[in-house]
Amino acid sequence: MKAKKQISQYDKMTKTPVSSLIVRLSVPTVISMMITNIYNLADTAFVGRISNSASGAVGIVFGFMAIIQAIGFMMGNGSGSIISRLLGKKDNKNATIIASTGFFFSIFFGALISLVSFLTLDYLVMILGSTETIAPYAKDYITYILIASPFMTADFLMNNILRYEGKATFGMIGLSVGAILNIIGDPIFMFIFNLGISGAGISTMISQIISFFILLSMFLRGKTVCKFSIKKINVKCLYAIITTGLPSLLRQGLNSFGTVLLNTSASLYGDAAVAAMSIVSRVIFFAFSIALGVGQGFQPVCGFNFGAKKFDRLKKAFIFTLALSQIFIILMSVIIFIFPGDIIRIFRNDSAVVEIGARALVLQGISQLFMPFCMLVELTLQCVGERFKASFLSTLKSGLFFIPLLFLLQSIRGLSGIQEAQPLAVILSFIPSVIFAVSFFRKLTYKLEE
Repeated sequence: MKAKKQISQYDKMTKTPVSSLIVRLSVPTVISMMITNIYNLADTAFVGRISNSASGAVGIVFGFMAIIQAIGFMMGNGSGSIISRLLGKKDNKNATIIASTGFFFSIFFGALISLVSFLTLDYLVMILGSTETIAPYAKDYITYILIASPFMTADFLMNNILRYEGKATFGMIGLSVGAILNIIGDPIFMFIFNLGISGAGISTMISQIISFFILLSMFLRGKTVCKFSIKKINVKCLYAIITTGLPSLLRQGLNSFGTVLLNTSASLYGDAAVAAMSIVSRVIFFAFSIALGVGQGFQPVCGFNFGAKKFDRLKKAFIFTLALSQIFIILMSVIIFIFPGDIIRIFRNDSAVVEIGARALVLQGISQLFMPFCMLVELTLQCVGERFKASFLSTLKSGLFFIPLLFLLQSIRGLSGIQEAQPLAVILSFIPSVIFAVSFFRKLTYKLEE
């Protein structure tokens, strides 16, 4: 019965028409992304009722949470990419070894981040971009995030393994229940229990721990092909997991570093500027989350079919995913262009915050039109094991292009330059993405003709 179930999963991933398969896999991923990001926006809105300093603190800690996510995504995408290719070859034994190694090491890395951060907490909140008035709020909030750190890294790993197995619905259940509880918990802890920004941190901590146990139950109850066993850990596999997941680490890590640099640069112009840029970051991530969810639905299709040498299906999947994600981004960008000030005002009704945030939001909305293609090329190269090319593309948008542009434009144009740096970096990264995509698909064409 078990063997039949595994063969059925293989057939589903390699024989179902790619358009319906990607839609089926994308729906739960998009739902979980949307709910998680609605929580992020709700969190921003609730904390925004306290003060500009509290609102800025959420942005500061959000940048740090992206570091935790980067580790989780590195382990999750690294493990998942290898697993999907192994399952495409029907090698379930080694897939379980990869899953077990990734799971236990993701917990270890999360705990290590937490320990080091607690030992350097005062210094940490300042290098993340806090001002003297933001720092107390940031410390209160981040304390609970650090307690939840090992659970968070493991959550991202388990969700990614479920996606790469083609069972994104199970991941959606775990993440969505946690996010919904978080949305409910925020006003209860913050205003009914009168805990302020600490209440937001407590709510996040509890929701992440609950998500962990829900996701873990999927593996313990036999809902997955891969299992977790401490006896199956193979340290030699850790290198393959980390290098395969490196593009995710670079992508998320540099995004986090970029957020820290933005906050640090914006702090020179006061708490209103920090609050505005942190709100814009969350709104843009929400706008992009649907396209990203579609891209994540594409990943297991890409990995499975590359492993099974069904390259024609991979090409069709890429084209369909690009068209679908681009439609979503255009719709979200149109809303941003029409209502930029109104969107910012939802989260902080302060004239200075709205003025700074509205311009930054419009500029980010323009650059988002280039993001689906850049994202999809990165995800494709990562899924097929072209780890170094994927890593290079990941460093461009938030690293090689963004960091020099931020310092250059800030020195020339001040706050306006800070608003412009990130959108320009995204647009510039489109060109090398095109070059890498053309090269990759030419190689696939040659393999099809062999």
